[in-house]
Amino acid sequence: MLKVVIIVGTRPQIIKSSPIIKKGAESDKISISIIHTGQHYDYEMAKVFFNELELPTPVADLGVGSGSHAYQTGEIMLRLEPILVKEDPDIVIVPGDTNSALAAALTAVKLGYPVAHVEAGARCYDMRMAEEINVRFIDHCSSLLFAVSTRCYENLIRESVLGEICLSGDTMYDVFLSHINRALSSNILDRLDLEENEYAVMTLHRAENVDKPSRLRGILRAIMEVIDIKVVFPAHPRTRKRMQEFGIEIRNPNLLTVKPLSYDDMLGLLLRAKLVITDSGGLQKEALWSRVPCITLRERTEWVETVECGVNILAGTSEVNIKRAIRSVLKHYDDIKARFSVIKNPYGDGKAAERIVKKILNRETD
Repeated sequence: MLKVVIIVGTRPQIIKSSPIIKKGAESDKISISIIHTGQHYDYEMAKVFFNELELPTPVADLGVGSGSHAYQTGEIMLRLEPILVKEDPDIVIVPGDTNSALAAALTAVKLGYPVAHVEAGARCYDMRMAEEINVRFIDHCSSLLFAVSTRCYENLIRESVLGEICLSGDTMYDVFLSHINRALSSNILDRLDLEENEYAVMTLHRAENVDKPSRLRGILRAIMEVIDIKVVFPAHPRTRKRMQEFGIEIRNPNLLTVKPLSYDDMLGLLLRAKLVITDSGGLQKEALWSRVPCITLRERTEWVETVECGVNILAGTSEVNIKRAIRSVLKHYDDIKARFSVIKNPYGDGKAAERIVKKILNRETD
């Protein structure tokens, strides 16, 4: 039996890994174990995602927690190394672009274990972003690279990576399709006293947006000055911490700050929203699949396809540009919504996990 270890540490990593773990469980030729780094949550806090996605308990929880990029990366490597040696896998799967992903890839390859990178080739070409640095290093030390789109595949070809490139599609789309009905059954709108298509969803967590007091204040102020509907803000622990440190208080009744939501509740909220405002990578794609216009609080995005489709607007981070982007989207709202009916999903057909597991098995038997 092929022994596989998959390493996760953040909510998006858990989500995008879940269909691979489930597909692997259907085969008697592969065994997949999970290691949890605890980059964003310790395992007790992350349990809600493991339980909701029906995933097995990790074989190890590194409990690293928050910290600087250097601390997280170095500490994960130190704690992960003896566990990987003990597990002695045939291959290590690393999803995404986080510090957990970088640390896992470096540790595995230094120990001589081949690395399979899920979501390889995503590029925004902004080296000021930690995620861009991480993903480039991971791609160039991976043996198998699973690209979610043709653009990601072509990026890897241009960079002449040494590993084998496979166009798999996006495992997050696999999860999205399998959870739509459950998400629509969520009572999250009732719990938050919301009406369908009469609220926006906002997420904000990237260091470049929340670690500077003036920028964080400016973003929140811009949104509140322009939008006259409720904005539901599931606040990331990092963002909450920064708001407390900077003395930022939300006094606008239209901005509803809530704790991070479960996957089904968040998806249920998204599917019935009027608008998405985010600096997240994954939420840009989920907005596309949910047919909800998106405003991205970044200068660049790795998911260029969503911008080219005309349903994701890059607003940047200045107050003036954010206000301009919001006004433009609301003014042309019906035209943007109409574009969804002619968009072909650039991120696959919902069978990415099946392709990934099949490729890993075939590679080992070649």
